[in-house]
Amino acid sequence: MMYPHFTDEETDLAPSHMAAATGDMPTYQIRAPTTALPQGVVMAASPGSLHSPQQLAEEATRKRELRLMKNREAAKECRRRKKEYVKCLESRVAVLEVQNKKLIEELETLKDICSPKTD
Repeated sequence: MMYPHFTDEETDLAPSHMAAATGDMPTYQIRAPTTALPQGVVMAASPGSLHSPQQLAEEATRKRELRLMKNREAAKECRRRKKEYVKCLESRVAVLEVQNKKLIEELETLKDICSPKTD
């Protein structure tokens, strides 16, 4: 049997290793080429992908400044939440201190009522 001569990069149809169903016709399998471009063709880079060292440095500086700005905002928000949390805790402490004082007074009153008075 004769097969057309193709290189691996150009082959879209390759002879199958299985026997043909009819016995006299070869079968072919479709396979993707190993590369989309023929040999010797170099894909040109997109215009935006080539950067000078100065552009790369400016981009790095811009990204750094953006990161620092976001970090400052996050830190500010964190401090605000912490301040709110501490204020809530201080309020709770004040309420508990008042409650504790009342309970101590009530305990003293009950002790006075229950304890026998000796004159």
